[in-house]
Formats: sequence, C-alpha cells, structure tokens
Amino acid sequence: MSDATPEPRFRERPVSFVRRSGRMSDAQDRAWDELAPHFLLPVQRDAAATSILPGSTIDLVDVWGRTAPLIVEIGSGQGHAIVHAAMSHPETDFLAIEVFRAGLARTMLDAEREGVRNLRLAEANAPEVLQHLLPPASATELWVFFPDPWHKKKHTKRRLVTPEFAAVAAHALAEGGILRLATDWEDYARQMRTVLDASPLFERGFEGDWAERFDGRVLTAFERKGARAGRDIRDLTYRVAPR
Repeated sequence: MSDATPEPRFRERPVSFVRRSGRMSDAQDRAWDELAPHFLLPVQRDAAATSILPGSTIDLVDVWGRTAPLIVEIGSGQGHAIVHAAMSHPETDFLAIEVFRAGLARTMLDAEREGVRNLRLAEANAPEVLQHLLPPASATELWVFFPDPWHKKKHTKRRLVTPEFAAVAAHALAEGGILRLATDWEDYARQMRTVLDASPLFERGFEGDWAERFDGRVLTAFERKGARAGRDIRDLTYRVAPR
C-alpha cells in the first residue's frame, strides 16, 4: 500500500466567491450542532470543500416530505430574504444556497425562531447544486439577489452570471420557470442582461430597460447599503423559453 500524499484537486474554473472562515458566535455554533441535521442538506463532495459530486441528485419528496413548488436562492447570505419568503409562503418549498457557514447558521437560527419548516440549506457552490444536486427542471424560481459584483476589471471573470451559468440555471428550472436577479452595480446589471438576452434558453419577463422591483424581495442590508451609496437597484426577470 502506498503512503504517498494524493495530489490536491482543484476546480477547472474560478468560482464566484472567496471562502473565508468567519468567526461564528456561540449561538451560531449551537445552531450548527443542533439545527443542521434538520435544515442542512447532507451532500457528497467532489474536488473541493464546497463542491457537489456529479450523480448525487436528491429526491425532493424525500427531502421536504411532499410535492410542492420549489424556489431556490443563490447566495442567501444571512437568510433574511428566504426566511421571510418561506414564512410568507408555507405552501412552497425553499432552498438557500450559501458557502459562508456563519450566514447559514444565522439562517437556521432565524428559521427555527419563526417556526419555518419548508426551508432547507446547501453549503455549496451554486452552479454545482443546480447541475448535480437538483433534479433537472425541478425549480419553479431561481433568485440571484445582490451577488458579489467583482467590480475590479481583473476579477470580473469570477462573476456568477455567465453563459455557462445561464445553461445550468435553465437546466434546473422547469419550463416557464422564473429567474429573478437584482444588483446595485450598473455594470454587472448590464452584463447580466446581455448574457441572458443572448441565451436561447431564456426570454425576457419585462419590458423596457429593467424589470420592476420584485415585491417578494424583502429589503436587506445589501440593498440598503447600495441605496445609501447612491447606486440604482436594477432588477431583471427572465423565463425559461419553451423547449
């Protein structure tokens, strides 16, 4: 038997985040230990700590215990938007995707306090969740609210919304499913619109330059921060094109 250390494996493409080990409070540590068994999806990893092993697709009925519409939020942060949505729509199932453990712990604490039971969390790279964990055409809506804009030119290759992302988003969404996006960075908003306008997999769900603000999006710290800085909030809405 060889005792050689295996070669480290890395993703072929840069991801849209830099994962830092932020300090968790005592309450967040307790939440991780006590609440994760209910809220957090156990997933099989591939090359990286936040990866998803291809072929490890979940069964939605097994996870949520019912058949219901599924809404997925990418980059759920502290969970304010998705916990509020799950509280407001108990007839719908929700999945929060986030890579930062402290944010996931806060989401679980808030969900537990509010008695939310239709929410699950995935600690993973979002495109891999859409491609490998969710069954094809299983989500009715996909939310991308205030993703990291990577506003320095040398970093824009890390932005989430690309033609490749459009393909995996359409793969996860049901026919006629909705992709909702919002950002306070004009340059990124225009890039998103260019990418999705060019995709044959999506069609616009709005007229004019921008969509109306999605009234199902609770006002979060990110949106307040952008508004205080004088940046316009840009919403976009797309539907999966007929297949």
